[in-house]
Amino acid sequence: MNVIQNKSFDMERALYGSRDVSVQDCSFDGPADGESAFKECSHVQANHCFFNLRYPFWHDHELEIHDSEMTELCRAALWYSDHITITDTKLHGIKALRECAQVKMKNCDIISPEFGWSVRGIKMEDCTAQSEYFMMRSDHLHFKNVRMKGKYSFQYIEDSVFEHGVFDTKDAFWHAKNIVVRDSIVKGEYLAWYCENVTFERCKIIGTQPLCYCKNLKLIDCEMEGSDFAFERSDVQATVTTPVISIKNPYAGRIVVPAVEEIIRDDENAKGEIVISGQQSEKCKACRCACA
Repeated sequence: MNVIQNKSFDMERALYGSRDVSVQDCSFDGPADGESAFKECSHVQANHCFFNLRYPFWHDHELEIHDSEMTELCRAALWYSDHITITDTKLHGIKALRECAQVKMKNCDIISPEFGWSVRGIKMEDCTAQSEYFMMRSDHLHFKNVRMKGKYSFQYIEDSVFEHGVFDTKDAFWHAKNIVVRDSIVKGEYLAWYCENVTFERCKIIGTQPLCYCKNLKLIDCEMEGSDFAFERSDVQATVTTPVISIKNPYAGRIVVPAVEEIIRDDENAKGEIVISGQQSEKCKACRCACA
């Protein structure tokens, strides 16, 4: 493997088409302001490098990036690339990862609007992220110990698993399909509307109007906090371990909850069963279930 060490590059396509190269302690920055430093490369290792220019890794195959920094000016850093490993690295430019496949990330810090669109297969562990429209239209995600803050996250994703995460994000998991979220905290408004085959196991769900218009939704021993107008028009099987502010018009299935302040049934098509498992003080509006 060719080793390049302690050098600075700022020209357009500085290392275009490189093969079997290890770049160590290098800087991609300078007055020439060149783009696409590693375009059309394969078998590249970048260790302790600084990236301050646009589009460094496009159409690449087999990348390893370790202990490096991609600044806010390093826009759209990784596109159309595959078999990527990124560890202990800052990704702070917009659209940092898109249209990529087979990605592994660990101990990374992500500050990147529109991160991770249309990615096919990503394992992310022990990372933090700030983003809007995070991971949109991606599939086969496996996240573990990820802390994320933003808006409109995980929309249109499919076939994914999330474990031991903390997600503070508005409008998360809209139109998601075939998803499992385990042992996680999910905070935000309007969680997982229009989703299909989504399961939350031992999660804490915080926020208004969650889980509406869902198909084959499951909650297994979950907590809910600040949740009102929950499960509207959803097909749901749920076991909730904490009181809920209000449940509105579940269309099908069964919801078991220790207490609910208000059950709203003003849609004749809403046939979902609500079972109150504990003591409660409730008021019902047009309620046709066995509350007492």
